Amino acid sequence: MMLTSEQRDVLVAKAREVQGKAYAPASKFLVGAALLTADGQVFVGCNVENASYGLTICAERSAICAAVAAGAREVQAVAVVTDLADPARPCGACRQVLAEFGPAMEVVLVGSGAAVVTTTLDKLLPDPFTFGGGDLPLIKG
Repeated sequence: MMLTSEQRDVLVAKAREVQGKAYAPASKFLVGAALLTADGQVFVGCNVENASYGLTICAERSAICAAVAAGAREVQAVAVVTDLADPARPCGACRQVLAEFGPAMEVVLVGSGAAVVTTTLDKLLPDPFTFGGGDLPLIKG
C-alpha cells in the first residue's frame, strides 16, 4: 500500500507534534513516530530516555505499544521525524518490532527542512526474525 500525499502529511504532522513531547534529558535527541493501521487509525509515540540508558524506549516502539494497547495488529505505514539534516533510520530493535506488525510497511523518514526519505520496512530489514522461523535452514553442529 502506498500512502496518499494526504496520509503522508497527516502522519508526518502527528509525528512532528509528538516529537515535542519526547523525554530525552541525556541525548537531547527528540524523535516522534506516527503509525497508520490497516483500519485507518493513527497512533503516535515518542522516545523516552531513562537514567539506566538500556531501558530507553524509541519512538517507533512507543507508537507500536500504543497501537497494540488499542487492539491494532496490522500497520501499513510509519513516519519518523527527527531534527537531523539527514533523516534518521529506525534502529535494529525498532525494525524488528515494526516487522512484527507490517513487514512490508511504508516508512517515511523526515529530517529538518525538506529532507525526506521514503522506503519500505522490508528494504530496511530484509529477513526479520519470525515466530515461523522463515525459510532459512537450521545449522546443526
